[in-house]
Amino acid sequence: MEPIKSFELSKEYLESLQDSIEIQNNGFIIESFEGANVADIASLLDELNMDEAIYVLRLLPASTSADILIELDEDSLIQVIRELETTELAGLIDQMESDDAADILILMSTKDREGVISHLKEKEKSANILDLLRYDEDSAGGLMAKEFIRANKNWNVVQTIEEIRRQAEKVEKIYSIYVVDNRQHLLGRVSLKKIILASADTKISDIYEPELISIPTHMEGEEVAEIMRKYDLESVPVVNAKNRLVGRITVDDILDLIREQSEEDIQAMTGISADVEESDSIFRISKARLPWLLIGVIGGLMGAKIIGFFEVGLSKYIALASFIPLVAATGGNVGIQSSSLVVQSLASKSVFDDTPLQRFTKGLLIALVNGVVLAAFVFLVVVFLYGFDGIFGLTIGLAMFCVVLLSSFMGTITPLVLDRFGINPAIASGPFITTANDLLGLSVYFGVAMLLLKL
Repeated sequence: MEPIKSFELSKEYLESLQDSIEIQNNGFIIESFEGANVADIASLLDELNMDEAIYVLRLLPASTSADILIELDEDSLIQVIRELETTELAGLIDQMESDDAADILILMSTKDREGVISHLKEKEKSANILDLLRYDEDSAGGLMAKEFIRANKNWNVVQTIEEIRRQAEKVEKIYSIYVVDNRQHLLGRVSLKKIILASADTKISDIYEPELISIPTHMEGEEVAEIMRKYDLESVPVVNAKNRLVGRITVDDILDLIREQSEEDIQAMTGISADVEESDSIFRISKARLPWLLIGVIGGLMGAKIIGFFEVGLSKYIALASFIPLVAATGGNVGIQSSSLVVQSLASKSVFDDTPLQRFTKGLLIALVNGVVLAAFVFLVVVFLYGFDGIFGLTIGLAMFCVVLLSSFMGTITPLVLDRFGINPAIASGPFITTANDLLGLSVYFGVAMLLLKL
């Protein structure tokens, strides 16, 4: 009999797994998955076809399958929940914390969602999930979990330990024990260390710490992430408008949010209009890339039209055409640098940040320095290395100076304006800035040439 292979992320194991699914060698599948991380299993299931993935999920224990479901990428997850029966999905949801369950159910239609919730065994979990679904998914209310451990300030240590044991069955990770009054108002926190070291009859009111950072349910996820990063928090309590404790957010939830937002910003900066991955279909990826590519093509055609306006002048100074790529490339680079710095500063806002006017002024001064240096360098190269006369060298140098200033202005002001109107400033980078600066740069280039060379 062939020995059981241990789980590993490899093409060889994937082939063995597919063969085992085909012949229904359940022993191999179950034993090779023992001790494997659910995130690794999820990565493996992403490589299987849907029938194979469903077969594995149904074969594994419900608690393991539930954890795997949480780790699947969104496209695979949507396909899986479409394939599973309502009762099967409800059984997996029963194994999850409320925030993870809400993240999955939000992907379903209202009718299917209600069907799953109606089959949940725990009425408390049903209520918690319905409560979470009321909030925007990227707000503190949408990110929080309803499972946490709380202790009344009037309890003694023995009562608190009993309650911890009871509540811990539903809480996967215990970071803090939150202290509340009789009306569930958040008062502070108490550490497990203090509870263990205190005598049995010690009141929680005597040992809890009132200094505690909490966040309201309506706070944006980005702000929550910044608070947790700044104060190095593993979890943070969430309160409603009446300061009643309603949930908690853990660091793993925030890491997922940061990753998703980083991917969205990177794709926006590179001109991809939708959230896509390499594993998506050719049509989906092409559809996401085409809008900005078309804009770039249109910008190129308009640039050709601008050059056409100066066709007569170019016939007099053929050498002008040689420096068009230099002007366009420099303008694009300056614009990208300026916009990237502004986008970065907007992504990590602070009370000590410069005002928009201060940012603009600083960007202008930087552009002046860069423009003077680049213009002088280009002038010297054109005159002394390429052998052109001083007027021609001055034309190229002055055009370079003006293009640097204009590109820096566009790269600085565009993200600020977009941010002011609530639009993701990351889209200002990449194709948008490059295309705009190409057109403006060509116009400035030929405008300076008309003035100095009398085209």
